[in-house]
Amino acid sequence: MTNENLHESQLAPDLRICRILNGMWQTGGGHGQINHEDAISEMLAYHEAGFTTWDMADIYGPAEEYFGEFRKRLAKTKGESELANVCALTKFVPNTGPMTRTIVEHYINKSIRRMNVKTIDVVQFHWWDYNDTSYLDALYHLSKIRDEGKIRHIALTNFDTERIKIMVGNGFELISNQVQYSIVDTRPEIKMVPFCQRQGLKLLTYGTLLGGFLSERYLAKPEPTRSQLDTLSLQKYKQMIDVWGGWNLFQDLLAVLDGIAKKHNVSIANVATAYILGKPAVAGVIIGVRLGISEHKSDNMRVFGLHLDKEDQEAIKSVTSRSQDLYARIGDCGDEYR
Repeated sequence: MTNENLHESQLAPDLRICRILNGMWQTGGGHGQINHEDAISEMLAYHEAGFTTWDMADIYGPAEEYFGEFRKRLAKTKGESELANVCALTKFVPNTGPMTRTIVEHYINKSIRRMNVKTIDVVQFHWWDYNDTSYLDALYHLSKIRDEGKIRHIALTNFDTERIKIMVGNGFELISNQVQYSIVDTRPEIKMVPFCQRQGLKLLTYGTLLGGFLSERYLAKPEPTRSQLDTLSLQKYKQMIDVWGGWNLFQDLLAVLDGIAKKHNVSIANVATAYILGKPAVAGVIIGVRLGISEHKSDNMRVFGLHLDKEDQEAIKSVTSRSQDLYARIGDCGDEYR
């Protein structure tokens, strides 16, 4: 990679990640049929292009198995030493209920086997029901498993600020929280970002491209019908656009972003990604990969050299200032899941 500082960030003292992570939610279904061989070949191509960090979960269909096979192929073609350049983040997403050491370790061991690793770089923990405080038991067991060497770091996914304060107050060592964050959804800025800055926690963001809505494909186009929303991502983020301000306001935003993109000779997606990468506490943006179906490696690479100036920021604000307050409508980070 040409410029480490532009391409990478320090997620933990001993862990650097590519600032654009390859998101594997799309392998779990609802985004087109993925061919196994095509997927592994595409993963090798992403790695070769410098996109070396992978975000997956134990509930993302075959994502962990794909990663495990990718590691085998990479070692075979480039040598075992090349594996040191790969970073893997997975998620532990258990059903709500009692959390014993046996339960937690069972799922971590399963991820280790599927991913073909001895130690998982980062386990990002998610919990569905705050009323069940067993999430603290899960974190206790994850911490013990980390101390024994099966996990390097513990992180979170879609927890709100209040719950993370409780965790930190209980002495748990965490490195990051994965949250929805985009030009449209700036809820993290209310409570989460200030708290993370005080605590030295990082944010990994998803939904930054609104499942593909933040692109030229939807510029100056009529509002899509439900039948035209052919992926789970488009269905999810169209609802977010509706709550934020609707299709007409979104078209105003796309027009502004298109102007900024043309000014810098980049794409709308590049502008949307750089906007969030420039925010405090953000260590990386997760961009979904539809392995073997579509790819945006060369386009994504342009993000690393893009700096949005004050004029760009003010142009974006001229539109977003007219939107609804999503924090008031939805709540803090992750509240849309509870």
